Amino acid sequence: MQLKNLSDEVALLLPDDLLWSDEHAWTPAVASASYLITGALLIQSATRQAGRPITLVGAPDMAWVTRATVEQLRAWAAIPVGNNTGRFALTFADGRSFSVAFRHAETAIEAEPVLGIPARADTDFYRLTLRFLEI
Repeated sequence: MQLKNLSDEVALLLPDDLLWSDEHAWTPAVASASYLITGALLIQSATRQAGRPITLVGAPDMAWVTRATVEQLRAWAAIPVGNNTGRFALTFADGRSFSVAFRHAETAIEAEPVLGIPARADTDFYRLTLRFLEI
């Protein structure tokens, strides 16, 4: 799996065993239903044009990343989304690719030291959860 910053083309390799936990929990169809003053039901429906959540979760015993990777992800997550910034290409091992941004409305990155003690070296390992939004 690869995450590439589209503003400078820098790519970061991520473990292929990160699980897309909400892959099938989203639908592009959106609708609202309300009743008119006459009592008739009004249904408005459309197709979402963007906004699919992509949450990548590492199992406790796999998909570990180094502290250096976590620091790079944190730096990228601090970039606001603009016309030319904060946009990334997320490519899965099976070839699927998505244009994404970090979900700033939530905790975009969660990283927990594997050993359960503070990690200080760039080579220390972390369990990772990443939250993206398809744009």
